[in-house]
Amino acid sequence: MSDVTDEPDPRESSPTRLIAGVDEAGLGPLLGPLCMAWAVFRTPVDAGDDLWKPLQSVVSSDPKLDRERLIVADSKRVHTRNDRGRKRLENTVLAFLAQLDENRRVKAHARDVLFGGTLAPEPELIREHPWYESLPALPTTSEAGAIELRAERLHRALNQAGIELVDYGVRVVPAGELNRSFGETGNKGATVWKLLHRIMRHLWETQASGGLRAVIDRQGGRWRYGPPLGRSFPDASVKLVTESPKYSEYDLVGRASGSCGDHRLRLAFAEKAEDHSFPVALASCLAKYARELAMTSFNRYFEGLQPGLQPTAGYFKDGRRWVQDAQQTLADSGLPRKTVERSR
Repeated sequence: MSDVTDEPDPRESSPTRLIAGVDEAGLGPLLGPLCMAWAVFRTPVDAGDDLWKPLQSVVSSDPKLDRERLIVADSKRVHTRNDRGRKRLENTVLAFLAQLDENRRVKAHARDVLFGGTLAPEPELIREHPWYESLPALPTTSEAGAIELRAERLHRALNQAGIELVDYGVRVVPAGELNRSFGETGNKGATVWKLLHRIMRHLWETQASGGLRAVIDRQGGRWRYGPPLGRSFPDASVKLVTESPKYSEYDLVGRASGSCGDHRLRLAFAEKAEDHSFPVALASCLAKYARELAMTSFNRYFEGLQPGLQPTAGYFKDGRRWVQDAQQTLADSGLPRKTVERSR
């Protein structure tokens, strides 16, 4: 698609900054992957994390406005288990992902979303989970052309507001990888921090050379992050800004690998961050979308082995029902249980 604006880019004359958000989906289920996503925006320096206001012509946090706008909010509000809810989530994620393509094209296949980034699992680990060969073509609920029109409208609104999406990705963590990590750490919280560490390091190394502010949804009951941040960033000084049960913030300054100047990262952990930070809410949507795509392929694969097997979203109660219903098929498949069912 062509650029349809001759207006000057506000980013060329106005000072800007980078803001990021990180969120997850699928921490509690029995089946399927954990998905951790991030979003990074370049914005005018006087803009906060509330990008809903400058983008209000094309974006809203109200799911009821999904026919006119893209919905960016906590994924639990965006996604519902019906056609409209699935379409609402897909429209948002694919329209924003299209901003990373100069022609605003929609991703053609789910594997491009789940495993197309630099933090993707190793190929042999993906192959241990054969249902990922059954990932669907995209989009699954809308027409690509309709999403591309939304993406073009979004592009114009972003440009007019002087906002740019510079990074948007997800780390899919299959059940087999989770179980191995649980075995190594002996603790779910430690495993989640280990995975979060990889994303924070990615942001540090790729986006923090000019300064970056990142917001992450609070990790369980933890609200003191200084010591684990010190271990995750041995190449940086970690300075406490504030700590409380609802909001903790730290300044990191140091040299990332291969850099010749200081990297700076202001890192905040906030309760219900997706309600206040647009990048966190957008990350929440991508994490949820990735998990839904993964569970679609999971259900498709096992229904091929056992026709009539009722699908599952993987959450604990229904996951237990599914494991019971698929008991013989699981035994006959020869798949190690640790690649199907989580140990924690």
